[in-house]
Amino acid sequence: LEELSKLRVAVPEESLAYVTNALKLTKRALNGRVPLIGFAGAPWTIFCYMVEGSGSKTFSKAKAALYRDPAFSKQLFSMITQSTIVYLKAQVAAGADLIQVFDSWAGILTPQQYREFAMPAIEEICNAITEVPVTVFSKGAYFIREDLGKLNCETIGVDWNMPIAETRALVGDNKTLQGNLDPCQLYAPFSEIKANTEEMLRQYGGQRHIANLGHGVYPDTPLDGVRCFVDTVQAWQSPS
Repeated sequence: LEELSKLRVAVPEESLAYVTNALKLTKRALNGRVPLIGFAGAPWTIFCYMVEGSGSKTFSKAKAALYRDPAFSKQLFSMITQSTIVYLKAQVAAGADLIQVFDSWAGILTPQQYREFAMPAIEEICNAITEVPVTVFSKGAYFIREDLGKLNCETIGVDWNMPIAETRALVGDNKTLQGNLDPCQLYAPFSEIKANTEEMLRQYGGQRHIANLGHGVYPDTPLDGVRCFVDTVQAWQSPS
């Protein structure tokens, strides 16, 4: 715990002004044409990088910290959460119309660990960001979808391993679902991208949803594949 005394909760106006300035410039350039989305990594994902000091295939050091020193872990979670809240509020003040919280490494935790460490932090963020809609995306966390449905947020991100109908049944009807096309499908021929995208849209059945990928695009994703996906979504007409 002594090491944590060297850390401080972020002051966005001091250390993150380059982010808020970029948001202000982007907001001005958009001129109301489309919403501006702000985002941040969820506390568990940030915890992973802080403890490991880099990327990792297993994040075993971060997971081990939860077992070996839960008091340290919870204190660090708390500090990350407070920093994330003020950071996101600064983004909203700079012009973000909605906020997305990414928990890219959610799926490597056990359900018990996620509920004990990660979920309370996300819940605190959702309760604190009241100015704009909030999306929570916990990649791989198929095991806590029902819990995600209870969060004070508008949208739940769904990855490609989370069946849409099953997720809707667990989350409930009062949330928007976002996703969930496998990003690797964008490498396929256009005919397959179109067919798979339309199948995804059919599965939503006209219920609240945002058509999206099940995670981000890869660096070498063909731009024409992305364009085919977007064009298919925009042309879609839900069967009556």
